[in-house]
Amino acid sequence: LTIGLGSALGTTSHMVIDSTGAITKPLQPAFLATKSSIQSNIAINSLVQITFDGERFDQNGDFSSSTFTAPVTGRYQFNVVTTLAELDQDSAYVEFKLETSNVTYTHPIVDPDGFDQDLPYLTITYAQLVDMDANDTAKATLYIPNGSAQTDVRASQSFFSGYLVC
Repeated sequence: LTIGLGSALGTTSHMVIDSTGAITKPLQPAFLATKSSIQSNIAINSLVQITFDGERFDQNGDFSSSTFTAPVTGRYQFNVVTTLAELDQDSAYVEFKLETSNVTYTHPIVDPDGFDQDLPYLTITYAQLVDMDANDTAKATLYIPNGSAQTDVRASQSFFSGYLVC
């Protein structure tokens, strides 16, 4: 069974139910963004947006310029995996933030001051279910309050994904 709206040139399927009962929604907002190059020397004492310049998929075309824009009001699940390199041990802490138009969700990551050397790698994983209105935006950011601007966000080990839950 296919449910969709037709046009003079073809049909767009909004929901497909196959013979096993599996339902797919080809226009449901969903994306997986990737990072193809390193983001070097993250500035300290400022909020820095993590740049995601590639896409594995962007169902419905809602992800652009490292930012997701909600096409409809609803609940959205976001997931971020970010690998940092050369994290300065003199930094007091590192915060990952998922910034949305309604709320900024802050996740303190680590206190690198407790280590006896700079951390060569640190992987941050973060998931959050958020409420968004149509045209609200979501982006991933980092805040490092002190130390030196030497921390990098690694390419091919950093991802940002999201989808409409309901």
